[in-house]
Amino acid sequence: MRDALLRSLEAMRSTLDKSPDNGELWLAVADILVELERRSEAIEAATQAAVHLDDPVKRRHAKALLSSLQGPGDDPPRPLRVAAHDREPELVEDDPDEDEQEEGGVLRVLRGGRATASRADEDGAARARETVRFDDVGGLDHVKDDIRMKIVLPFHKPDVFKAYGKKHGGGLLLYGPPGCGKTLLARATAGEVGATFINVAISDVLDMWYGESEKKLAALFDNARRQAPTVLFFDEVEAIGGSRQQQRSGPGKTLVSQLLNELDGVMSTNQRVLVLAATNAPWHVDNALLRPGRFDRVVFVPPPDSQARDAILRLHLRGRPGADALPLDKLVKKTEGLSGADLAGLVERAVEAPLKEALQTGEVRALTEKDLARALRDVRATAGDWFATAKNYATFANTSGLYDDLVKYQADKKEGFLRRW
Repeated sequence: MRDALLRSLEAMRSTLDKSPDNGELWLAVADILVELERRSEAIEAATQAAVHLDDPVKRRHAKALLSSLQGPGDDPPRPLRVAAHDREPELVEDDPDEDEQEEGGVLRVLRGGRATASRADEDGAARARETVRFDDVGGLDHVKDDIRMKIVLPFHKPDVFKAYGKKHGGGLLLYGPPGCGKTLLARATAGEVGATFINVAISDVLDMWYGESEKKLAALFDNARRQAPTVLFFDEVEAIGGSRQQQRSGPGKTLVSQLLNELDGVMSTNQRVLVLAATNAPWHVDNALLRPGRFDRVVFVPPPDSQARDAILRLHLRGRPGADALPLDKLVKKTEGLSGADLAGLVERAVEAPLKEALQTGEVRALTEKDLARALRDVRATAGDWFATAKNYATFANTSGLYDDLVKYQADKKEGFLRRW
């Protein structure tokens, strides 16, 4: 048996020499290396598989395999970072002098301890004592006011809320189109309550072995309770809390049941643990997760408003030739409906024309309004497809009022504001 595995491994590696981007082959190699108990090599192969796989299910399997192979405190050979724009993993080199965060199309370089993160803890979740506040999030004032009333103030004024029978803790689900800053809002919420922020990746929970995913999830909640006050954040929560009616396999259903049990436990045993989650597809989240005591507070995060768009554009224009002199009022008005990621792409398109001229002439030309206007003609709002899908759910599946904020937003925008894109 071992000889056969070694022959297969040799043949696969020979093929990988000619096709190093074959994610499925890397995954097969990782599985064989696990059988051969060659752990360090299996970690490297699983890392390559997670980077190169296109199929989300297989990529999830690769990440789960990588997570199961890593012991306490282990780091992958080179870190995997997920870009905010496309959510695909990419390999990056560490820079000990700076920490970059990109959320909702806003790239923030944190220096001098703006936010400090430790090594992975025993449960594999990256921990950070969050210092980002609501003031660091441009615009979205109505969303911040909603979170402040439902989450932040009960932490700061528990006696007042207790007098009215209101408890602090529980769950909050942020939903909306991709690239609009849901993760940044979650971090800011943690900063407002002075809590430890635990960002849970899918690979921190999912495991290829039966029953291990449930154990990892329970360990994450236990860890959060020990460190309270804590914000436990699940991005793409539908990956572990998806509708059980839409799942055919038993393991997925038992993981949802475990998450339900843990959420109930948070409410009954530790009110200083706040569970936040984000999703682009709330209609795929299991209905039981949205009941009182679980993710009973659901907040719609729309594309950035004018104040946020101005802040995002200025951030991405910073340091570009002539950018400081550019008036942005007209551009901000014309970019309604664009996500933070869309705005970042707009700036990148705008600098292409002066960049090409500079390469030809050898002289650096300042960026102009015409460059931005020309780039705007080529930009498409990525939120358009999301709103087209969301409209159906808001129209036909809103009997509980879950999507009332979305319905109001679309009504205020007359539902056709994205058509021009």
